Parts: sequence; C-alpha cells; structure tokens
Amino acid sequence: QVQLVESGGGLVQPGGSLRLSCAASGSIFSIYVMGWYRQAPGKQRELVAAVTSGGITNYVDSVKGRFTISRDNAKNTVYLQMNSLKPEDTAVYYCNAEIRAAPHSSRYDYWGQGTQVTVSS
Repeated sequence: QVQLVESGGGLVQPGGSLRLSCAASGSIFSIYVMGWYRQAPGKQRELVAAVTSGGITNYVDSVKGRFTISRDNAKNTVYLQMNSLKPEDTAVYYCNAEIRAAPHSSRYDYWGQGTQVTVSS
C-alpha cells in the first residue's frame, strides 16, 4: 500500500511564504511524475506544478516566478516552495504521484489527503 503524507499548510499574510512537503511511503518501486494540485471553493482542481524523476518542471502560469517545485528522490519526497503568496492562492493543496509499486506492476496515480493554505490579512 502506498501513502502520500503532506505537511506545511497554514495561514499566511499576503506576500508571505510557505513550504509544502509530501512524502511517499509503502510499497514503491519507482516514482515518476510528482506534482501539486489545488482546489479552491467552488472551483475545479487544477495542476499547480509538477516535476519528473529527471527534474523537468512545469507550472501553471499564475504561479510562475513565485512557486518552486523540487523533489528528493532518495526520500521519495516532493516540495512546493510558495513565495509572494496572494489571496487567490487560497485553496486545499493536494500532492499527487505516479508510482509503480513493483517491477512488473502498472503505474497508478496516488493522492495525499490535502493541506489547507489560506492567504489572508
């Protein structure tokens, strides 16, 4: 069984910073793409940022230049450094990872439980 456990959310003032972490554990053979999604009230879940096992990253336009995604493959962990936060960044942030649990098994998407990020004065 694979688990993704997130941490680092909270309340921050506009212009502030937060760092989210997500650690994958359990039966893991390989982790491919890891990413962060977010869902604000009344809105669809959207991809915020993703990083491949080789370190290639992509970001939604609204966070480019403010957010940085990184991963530590040895720790099966992905991070999201969020700077210059805005009220519109307020959402529940979800970690996602594409994982192969065993050498001959299929790849599956796994999700964390979500962590609330609130940007407000």
